[in-house]
Amino acid sequence: MSQTETVAFRMRLHEGQADEYQRRHDAIWPELDALLRESGVVEYRIFLDEETRALFAVLTRRTDHTLDALPDHPIMKRWWAMMADIMDTNADQSPVQVPLREVFRMQ
Repeated sequence: MSQTETVAFRMRLHEGQADEYQRRHDAIWPELDALLRESGVVEYRIFLDEETRALFAVLTRRTDHTLDALPDHPIMKRWWAMMADIMDTNADQSPVQVPLREVFRMQ
């Protein structure tokens, strides 16, 4: 069985887009879900701070993941294009992600 690691990052929604963001994720494409799992995602959770519109993502992945190849995948590019109107994005329409440093873990 593969080892796993957890990473966390912050993204940001545009004003008034929380409900739309939730709606789109409630209807996540089966092919995107499959792609993420095949790439090594074990668990992926996103939390919203409604006051600041900050999204906090916590992603557990296999250490032998292939997530670095996702930016070139057509399914990922389509998802990013669909989400670009409701959140901060880079020039390639990928979400602006700010890595978060772990400062505490209780086990």
